[in-house]
Amino acid sequence: MPGGAWTGDDREHDDACHERWLQVQHRPTRQPGYRDEWYDAQCGGCRFWIALSGELGRDWGVCTQAGSAFDGRVRFEHDGCGLFTAREDGSFG
Repeated sequence: MPGGAWTGDDREHDDACHERWLQVQHRPTRQPGYRDEWYDAQCGGCRFWIALSGELGRDWGVCTQAGSAFDGRVRFEHDGCGLFTAREDGSFG
């Protein structure tokens, strides 16, 4: 491959991905019906969420919860689902 493997370190590309992916959030915190109990059950704190590498990994990761409708999909760290499982160490992101 000319120039080596794609690293994802392209600010314009990353910003475009971020904006495009935000449009498919399941539980955007800005939605009128966002419940208070969802605040502590966001993807970034789930044991089944794995952050992407590079700049996109600051906000985005992949769901690996086999029972979730989002298994294998890129998820925003502040999104969530009904199968949230807190990390034992309480970390986020």
